[in-house]
Amino acid sequence: MAKKNKIMQNRIHLSIAHLSGRETKYIQEAFDSNWVTTAGHNLDAFEQELAAFLDASHSRESEPCHVLALNSGTAAIHLGLVLLGVETGDEVICQSFTYTASTNPIYYLGAKPVFVDSEPDTWNMSPEFLEKAIKDRIRETGKKPKVIIAVHLYGMPAKMDEILQIAGKYEIPVLEDAAEALGSMYKGIHCGTFGELAALSFNGNKIITTSGGGALLSKNEDYIKRARFLATQARDLAPHYQHSHVGYNYRMSNVLAGIGRGQMEVLPQRVEQRRKNNQFYRAHLSGIEGITFQTELSPDFFSNYWLTSIIIDPVKTGGVTREDLRLALEAANIESRPLWKPMHLQPVFADCPYYGDGTSERLFENGLCLPSGSILTEKDLDRIVENIRKRTNTYLATRTLSRWVQSE
Repeated sequence: MAKKNKIMQNRIHLSIAHLSGRETKYIQEAFDSNWVTTAGHNLDAFEQELAAFLDASHSRESEPCHVLALNSGTAAIHLGLVLLGVETGDEVICQSFTYTASTNPIYYLGAKPVFVDSEPDTWNMSPEFLEKAIKDRIRETGKKPKVIIAVHLYGMPAKMDEILQIAGKYEIPVLEDAAEALGSMYKGIHCGTFGELAALSFNGNKIITTSGGGALLSKNEDYIKRARFLATQARDLAPHYQHSHVGYNYRMSNVLAGIGRGQMEVLPQRVEQRRKNNQFYRAHLSGIEGITFQTELSPDFFSNYWLTSIIIDPVKTGGVTREDLRLALEAANIESRPLWKPMHLQPVFADCPYYGDGTSERLFENGLCLPSGSILTEKDLDRIVENIRKRTNTYLATRTLSRWVQSE
């Protein structure tokens, strides 16, 4: 009889929820008080705790941050666009190198995305192509784009000074997609507090989670008051149900906000652990020729390294590609993922304008996200690194032997 296959090792996931155990008391509080709807103490407290965390990086003279907890980061972007006046026929500039949730809400409003490529330093929106896009859209359409959506990709802060300078020059508001960047900072200030509005995500794979959820941020309290009204079906102030505006069912549940409160208690540790994972990978993989990392450009940039992401240059690795590594890791029951496929390459957005030089396309072609969850153990990390090194070393050794045989 053939020998039984070796038992597969436990799966290592890319990024899964890491509960602290502190969530239970807040969830129980919601049940004990019978507040299991989209209102309650947990919701109020979660919003206040988030605001306090984000405000901690600002001076006392700065306007405080206001927070609205929602059922997804996508809902936050949608509401942000509504508040900024996006309507049918408008154009919205969006970073191309991102997840589709950054872009879909533009279509919800009958507007059109205009995609801007990345710069190679942070992989985020290129200020050069941003200004080029604005000038070209004004020249072609006779009006400027309504909003700029800048993304902090994988937790890496975008070049906000340059982006905001250009946005201010043309008087176009910035909506930050900080879904992946809670805990990341630019020049000591939290991502999500630079633009007119910003979106966070608490999906199960993020730095902290509410299982599903998001938040809308702004220093303009009127924006958040308006968003709160719209997110609860835009009910007018009346004893009966009366509606003078179209509203949405976008509020977070008080139960899920309880999960968020427990997660807030360990947020600094979660950021620290993700950064430690990144340091581990650098220490063990940087010596492999052809592997480079998404990296903080200077001390002005502080990334939460939500996902540690690498570029594999097959010219320097002797032919080993991103897909070779991904499949090798998958064979070892280790989940990894290609970088986001740029939005301007997605079939659904094929007819949208794009401004760039192919940077995001090259990143997508050669980039890989490594397992990065704060729940990973050192044993897990050792196993991941061992499989990457084994794949690259085996491939190089095979190519060297093949060349030697051919030369004989």
